[in-house]
Amino acid sequence: MDEYKYLLSERDLPKNWYNVVPDLPEPMSPPLHPGTGQPAGPGDLEAIFPMALILQEVSAERLIPIPDPVQDMLRLWRPTPLHRARRLEKALGTPAKIFYKNESVSPAGSHKLNTSIPQAYYNKAAGIKRLSTETGAGQWGSALSFACQVYGLECFVYMVKCSYFQKPHRRTLMECWGANCIPSPSDRTAAGRAILAEDPDCPGSLGIAISEAVEDAALRKDTNYALGSVLNHVLLHQTVIGQEAMAQLDRKSTRLNSSH
Repeated sequence: MDEYKYLLSERDLPKNWYNVVPDLPEPMSPPLHPGTGQPAGPGDLEAIFPMALILQEVSAERLIPIPDPVQDMLRLWRPTPLHRARRLEKALGTPAKIFYKNESVSPAGSHKLNTSIPQAYYNKAAGIKRLSTETGAGQWGSALSFACQVYGLECFVYMVKCSYFQKPHRRTLMECWGANCIPSPSDRTAAGRAILAEDPDCPGSLGIAISEAVEDAALRKDTNYALGSVLNHVLLHQTVIGQEAMAQLDRKSTRLNSSH
């Protein structure tokens, strides 16, 4: 019988994140400080990130252990199924085998929860009370809202204003998990007020929302910033997907070989 999905037991959840940095042919360029335009050092990042995430950001270690409490949370939905897209293969008439990981089975409906959970965990451990972030369509905002609910953190999501009104159900999901969802640009930050002064009907943008979220975090000692893409520690947390996929493909091959 042709299989459509390949599953792993919770016992097979990866125990480490895989850091791709040691595999790169040359080091990545460091993030730039928004004020000076110069490379940002650990001291600059401390204003908005906990030290545990900064150390992950700059780590040269290939394997970084996943804390047991984070593994316990990930097991709520991981490992996720690996699917064989047999009908798509047939429709395309291709000899290629097409596989995809189904990350929609997470509580927030996307892969973003793979990093929002550890980010919230490390911030909680550092004594942080609030997290601020931005979101466009709302996937990242939903994921961080869920993670903050799990760890008892306040969550402030600056959502691009046009999306805020176009996607009310995503906003409702964030609010159900206790987040404060704010249409951006807003009058809560200097960045938002400056933009509204120039254009009161500004529909917003992800760049504006980022500016507001970073300002919110930088001006409060009890608040840090969290993001769902761009930086290395975010990529690091997403490597559970690839590690699971490799194990699932390996077991698939093992079953095929044993059946012949």
